[in-house]
Amino acid sequence: MDPFSQLILTISVASFFTFQWLFHSVSPWMSTRVSEGFLRLTHKQKIEWNSRTVSTFHALVVGLFCIYILIFDDAVNQDPVWGDPTLVKINVGITTGYLISDLLLIFYYWKAIGDKFFVVHHMAALYAYYYVLGQGMLPYFANFRLLAEFSTPCVNQRWFFEVLGYPKSSKPNIVNGVLMAAVFFLVRIAVMPLYYGSMYSVWGTEAFYRVPPGGRAAWICSSICLDIMNVMWMHKIARGCYKVLRCGSLRKAETQENGKAE
Repeated sequence: MDPFSQLILTISVASFFTFQWLFHSVSPWMSTRVSEGFLRLTHKQKIEWNSRTVSTFHALVVGLFCIYILIFDDAVNQDPVWGDPTLVKINVGITTGYLISDLLLIFYYWKAIGDKFFVVHHMAALYAYYYVLGQGMLPYFANFRLLAEFSTPCVNQRWFFEVLGYPKSSKPNIVNGVLMAAVFFLVRIAVMPLYYGSMYSVWGTEAFYRVPPGGRAAWICSSICLDIMNVMWMHKIARGCYKVLRCGSLRKAETQENGKAE
């Protein structure tokens, strides 16, 4: 194993243990000091709270790294199939450690946070990232996928508000709900034409045929699988956003009718 591959393996392992540490130690310690409501949660709710806290941290770290690569990594942007994958591998290595850590927690705490869709999502992503880390192929597409992480903090915040008892018609809930729907749409749905357009632009080229059949299957199948789930989630989020806005409108109309705030 060459020195850089050893470095990526070290990053992935360090990422795994870091996210385990964040889940078991940092999140419980920090949450008790940030929110008094954390202490009133049930055991299952505390498990999910810690899981979502870690998820938000991961999303912000890799999401910002992803933006940096998309803007400044010319090698990857100019050759999306075989461009220099150094920075992408580091970012994917961090995500790989997180995904394995999260899968372990999902299976161990299945009654609290078990979700078959998340298992499918994580497995599909790991299958595709195996080729990125192992052979350095498709760095642009692997990094582009990580843009989706920017929707995670708002999704998690929605759950935090719900479990803390914030009314759906409250201003923080409404603002977060609208922001969540908008960001989710932008980074997971609206980018689909650009993503598949880039895929089409390299289809049939010499660089494309250098990708082994297994790599092509991982690239195409995982992309389709993930986007089907993204569309399903977008549908649920849009319905939830509509309900939140409707509750807010009804409450505002009721307040105006009564001539006073409740």
